[in-house]
Amino acid sequence: MRKAPAAAELLGIAASQTVGPFFQIGFEDLYQTDLTVPGLAGTVITISGKILDADQLPVPDALVEIWQANSFGKYAHPDDYQDKPLDPEFTGFGRCPTNAEGAFQFRTVKPGAVASSSGAPQAPHINVSIFMRGLLDRLVTRIYFSDDERNSADEVLNLVDPARRSTLLARPDALYPGTYRWDAILQGAQETVFFDF
Repeated sequence: MRKAPAAAELLGIAASQTVGPFFQIGFEDLYQTDLTVPGLAGTVITISGKILDADQLPVPDALVEIWQANSFGKYAHPDDYQDKPLDPEFTGFGRCPTNAEGAFQFRTVKPGAVASSSGAPQAPHINVSIFMRGLLDRLVTRIYFSDDERNSADEVLNLVDPARRSTLLARPDALYPGTYRWDAILQGAQETVFFDF
């Protein structure tokens, strides 16, 4: 008996030639958009934004992951040896699919400063990975906060062309206190800065 061809076979592509949009299959239980936990120290914030393509049209089937330090500047990871407090149950990790408008949102805490590999303090930031169809590897970037005076001394941010640094800055939303807006543009003249890893 002849086996029916898989959908990818019918489209002329193999699973190794594309990524997604398969994020709804088996991922729903792993979504984590509210990172806050009872007793969490620091300032609770919301990060709200969109993933946009080169024409600044929404990407409706991307997946956004974040990883961050707590408000003291310590990661919930065994390789973070800093002598700083940990928040019980705060993992610093979140995962959110984009909706039909390309939008995502996380509720978390504003991270504290962590040390760079040289020992210099980095400005508070959130590490971001973006997964979507057509990408064989994730895109890696950072969210900094436009209203933080420590940005000017951040070693990583200072490696970025000054004309493009604004693509990494989340801005306070005047309509929603405690909310920061940050959009990622995947290509084009206003492309977000992405890092090699």
